[in-house]
Amino acid sequence: MKSAITVLKEQINYFYLIRRLSLYELKSKNKSNYLGMAWEILNPSIQMFIYWFVFGTLLSRSPIEVAGEVVPFFHWLLAGFFLWIFFYQATIQGSKSVYSRLRMLSKMNFPMSIIPSMVIFSQIYVHLLLLAISIVIIQFAGYPFTVYYLQLIYYMAAAIALIFAISLITSTLSTIIRDVHMLLNSVLRMMLYISGVLWPISKLADYPTIMNIMKLNPLFYLIEGYRASFFTREWYFLEHWEYTLYSWSCSIYSDPLST
Repeated sequence: MKSAITVLKEQINYFYLIRRLSLYELKSKNKSNYLGMAWEILNPSIQMFIYWFVFGTLLSRSPIEVAGEVVPFFHWLLAGFFLWIFFYQATIQGSKSVYSRLRMLSKMNFPMSIIPSMVIFSQIYVHLLLLAISIVIIQFAGYPFTVYYLQLIYYMAAAIALIFAISLITSTLSTIIRDVHMLLNSVLRMMLYISGVLWPISKLADYPTIMNIMKLNPLFYLIEGYRASFFTREWYFLEHWEYTLYSWSCSIYSDPLST
């Protein structure tokens, strides 16, 4: 626990550096592209439209009920997909953040723990922009802004905590075993289909054991929280306090420094 507090203090003390490095990371990654950082928006948007076309059009996905509110599939997908993109990109980039910068670390004088934070923070900028676009689209769809949108701040913080905990583990392991990054990539791609991103897990109501096991995925809690913020009139993290406790337990105990 003492180590966890030390790392937390490092994030606070070096926050300015994290922010500067994250902006540099974002710009340098896209400097050779003609459209530059626009690809950070275009790429996930294209992916989402492809999934919507396959699942919503070709498979004729019907509107989905969210806490008694019937939501068109496109808007339901939109509310959760960009969170998934943030989780996927930040986790993947975080897992290789240390070993891909070993040369830089040998020349710089700052704590190694801020490297995953730098990568995660660079993805936060993208997520905030995608989230703003989602809010505008959902507003025009007839779902007005409510006080429950404030929950998005909480769920974003919860997502960052989970990603940071996973990144601390995987970035350390990746410096020893490079295959960890490839394994993580495969696992996360699989999670896209079992986290309730593309289809509602409630469809497994006839198989309650399988459904309850899939709900143990902490990403499911975050995605459902985003959708509840957009479409419902409830404080999801209070109404489902069991999942809230479970999700934060996963974040805390996944952190190797908390033990």
